[in-house]
Amino acid sequence: MRVLGVVVEYNPFHNGHLHHLNEAKALIAPDYTIAVMSGNFVQRGEPAILDKFSRAEIAVKMGIDVVFELPFVYSIQDAGGFAKGSIGVLERTNVVTDVVFGSESKDLDGLNKVSEVLINQPKPFKKLLNKYLKEGLSFPNARKYALNEYFQPFNYAQDIVSVLEQSNDILGLEYLNSLKLYKSDIEPHVIKRVKAKYNQSEFTGEISSATAIRNLIKNNDINRVEQSVPKLSYEILMREIDLGKSPIFFESMREMILAKLRMLKKEDLLKIDGVKEGLERRFIDCSKRNATLTELIECVKTKRFTLTRVKRTLLKIFFDLKEEQVKLYNRYGPQYLRVLGFTKKGQELLNEIKRVSSYPIITTPSRYKRIYNKLSDEMLSSKKKYQSIPEIYLSQIEYDFLASNIYSLLFKNKEFASYEPDKKNQVIIFDNL
Repeated sequence: MRVLGVVVEYNPFHNGHLHHLNEAKALIAPDYTIAVMSGNFVQRGEPAILDKFSRAEIAVKMGIDVVFELPFVYSIQDAGGFAKGSIGVLERTNVVTDVVFGSESKDLDGLNKVSEVLINQPKPFKKLLNKYLKEGLSFPNARKYALNEYFQPFNYAQDIVSVLEQSNDILGLEYLNSLKLYKSDIEPHVIKRVKAKYNQSEFTGEISSATAIRNLIKNNDINRVEQSVPKLSYEILMREIDLGKSPIFFESMREMILAKLRMLKKEDLLKIDGVKEGLERRFIDCSKRNATLTELIECVKTKRFTLTRVKRTLLKIFFDLKEEQVKLYNRYGPQYLRVLGFTKKGQELLNEIKRVSSYPIITTPSRYKRIYNKLSDEMLSSKKKYQSIPEIYLSQIEYDFLASNIYSLLFKNKEFASYEPDKKNQVIIFDNL
């Protein structure tokens, strides 16, 4: 049995995503396809434009058999943390055989060469990395220049550097790192990213980036949105807009985040993951002088602290995600498999995952405490031993619930701003047989 795994955000699902999914299936010819998808907050440090249940509905209707949620504590981390969570979910299903990711370079060999250096951390590389960090460069840039210099004696040096210039290649590199860290047997593959670049803000027609499409939605340019997304994705997007549940943008959190920042003290900020090297002072000072999140981010960012990093850190501050917690999550990986949606065909695969996985599968979140009690009990005795660590499991899933509770407050239609939507909304089931 071949099971394809893909890591997605579908924010929103567009024609480029459909191309990626079709190409991945053509490459692997899988019996089943699993997606790990960010929940209500995404890796660029923003709330998703559509809630996770709507995006899961699109996913299963467009050809994904099972959609698992990437736990919130990984979805707002940098590429390394995001990959640890995503690959961790795929690995812990114990059924995924192949993972396919998009790449600007389509240079899997080059990515693997870089990955070996990053995993093994040879002394010359570590010395070069520290040198560039001391010059005030952001970590991604310091790492890029260090790798460039490290690989200069080799004939393929220029190819190595090129794979670190693009967003999908950077993320792909982290997927490879995570596969090695988990000692996974999942085989990686790459497919060429077509036309629009990841962060390209210009609309480029049928194949446009998610960034460009979100900008069109923000400007109410719906006709052009329709050109760049599949019909079903467009219909669900319009349905959610009509219901007053979409679109959600980063600026929708303006009052929440600014209020939180203005209440915090320096010592509170220093405990948050990613707040270091004077960043706490910049957040405090800039929150007093700026009245929008766009102005705040522009004020805080520096050459070392990029715009996206600042946005992710803002979410960590808002949700009180501390450095010691993130280290624990990244050390032990995801502690459960949360199902957002599946097809009738995918139900067969879920039954197999339940049989072979060493981690609990969450289909009814309201029963999460029962699972916690069972995990604690299993530390003593049980027929089936789970590898989940009870306290980390509880912490991770309660962050998912908190993220959804906050996200629901961003809906324009306050009828949907209910408490604990995760425990009320049912798993999406699509009969594709």
